[in-house]
Amino acid sequence: MHIPDGYLSPQTVIATYALSIPLWVVGFKKLKATLNEETLPLIGALSALSFIVMMFNIPIPGGTSGHAVGAVLIAMLFGPWIGFISVSLVLLIQALVFGDGGISTFGANAFSMAFVGSFVGYYTFKALQKYKFAPFIAGWSGVVASSFFIALLLGVQPMLFMEDGKPLYFPFDLQTTMVALVGSHALFFGIVEGIFTAVVYKFLQKREALV
Repeated sequence: MHIPDGYLSPQTVIATYALSIPLWVVGFKKLKATLNEETLPLIGALSALSFIVMMFNIPIPGGTSGHAVGAVLIAMLFGPWIGFISVSLVLLIQALVFGDGGISTFGANAFSMAFVGSFVGYYTFKALQKYKFAPFIAGWSGVVASSFFIALLLGVQPMLFMEDGKPLYFPFDLQTTMVALVGSHALFFGIVEGIFTAVVYKFLQKREALV
């Protein structure tokens, strides 16, 4: 789902950074209040796990790429703001060091994958918490919601930014991006995310019980 540089118009880049910056400010305050000797190692380990699962991505024609994210798992354990900041930092490292996702599109990627994924997954989990399948549905819904926002940002580019009948930035329309990104994440990558979230969450629950 990482959006590379050049796929979004300057207007979209500015708007997504304007949206994300105040959210980062709030999120870092929440993270500062949460970090201590007990939470830091687990948040760090889960962020590293998120980094790893996002590196296994598959190119999607008509979109960008598909992959799991890991934001929902962190959000379920520490709250959505911590999931948002943790995955934002992972995305920043991936963009700066590995060129996976752009610098200009970092705000869009962080908002879609880290913020939307964390909050949708967290509140889905809270709503279904009494059911055993809650972690799976939370993971699935979080990554599908992220793919929807990525598809939306990409799909509106040729609608809004054309010159001589040709798209200036991302070339595929909204219908194409929705089918390509949301469809693939609903049918495959979301299931992977759901299984990943459920398995790791259950493992951590058992580990906590043993301790």
